[in-house]
Amino acid sequence: MKLTAPVFRLKREARSLARSKSIALSRALDAIAVREGFRSWSHLASAVRDQGPSVRLLSALEPGDMVILGARPGHGKTVLGLELLAEAAQAGRTSVFFSSECSYRDVRMKLSASGYRDPEKSGAFRIRLSDNVCAEKIEETLADAVPGSIAVIDYLQVMDQHRSQPPLGAQIEELRQFANKQRITLVFLSQVHRSFDPEIRSLPGFSDIRTTNPVDLSHFDKGCFLHDGEMMLSGH
Repeated sequence: MKLTAPVFRLKREARSLARSKSIALSRALDAIAVREGFRSWSHLASAVRDQGPSVRLLSALEPGDMVILGARPGHGKTVLGLELLAEAAQAGRTSVFFSSECSYRDVRMKLSASGYRDPEKSGAFRIRLSDNVCAEKIEETLADAVPGSIAVIDYLQVMDQHRSQPPLGAQIEELRQFANKQRITLVFLSQVHRSFDPEIRSLPGFSDIRTTNPVDLSHFDKGCFLHDGEMMLSGH
């Protein structure tokens, strides 16, 4: 069944409906799903998940990969990152979400809206929130991670905000070596520069990644870029 809009836009519409009608988000999501021809939001989420972007992205990643997941605000990069981890956790892989932007409530609401109920229950999915997401903390947390584990870092640019930490370029170089050694996959959510113009190119790319200080993007094996419900995966 073809949706009238990408899932991330339907979720945005549900949030707006919940605010305007003063109803629970779960009720608003169900209302949107019924309009789309499904019994409930969980029915819709289950129907689209099998061929969804998280499944396609996970199948394209290899142990040791360093990956950029980039998009302008509001185009679904955080949700896709969480869905990626939830899919990996369901397959028994250790999956860790690092963030200084989201709360536990944010994470659980986003996962629930995507049809993933309490992925932490399995023990494979972990959430690590900190005001100072950096290479040191990532390495400490993943020091004992087995090969095939995957982590999503929310987000690349925030790692460059603390003067107590090495420059972002040095942190990325260090994590490149760490990912290779541990055979784990590191996915970095990334801001895309506002100069990206979808009238010229439908999707952003590595050249659109917003950086304040120099970062050698050749340390990243792959880039996944989103815009208006479309996804492109490219090598680098």
